[in-house]
Amino acid sequence: MYRRSKPIKKLLSLVPGKQRFGIYRFLPVFFCLGGVMEWVMINVRIGRETFYDVYRRKRSEREYQKKFDERLIVLATTQPK
Repeated sequence: MYRRSKPIKKLLSLVPGKQRFGIYRFLPVFFCLGGVMEWVMINVRIGRETFYDVYRRKRSEREYQKKFDERLIVLATTQPK
């Protein structure tokens, strides 16, 4: 059904641990990639913000909007006299 590429198959066979770990031998590679991605999201600034700065701001805006929609927050407006 699927054609397998011989160069890719050969490259994957170079990774040690095929007999003992099978497909799970790639797990440390993906674990490290996830760690690197997390480090980039925390420490690398694009413009003036990191990913988590944007995440915290958006979460705060959503919470404020939810409270406003539930009428828990009333806008400060002047009352007619």
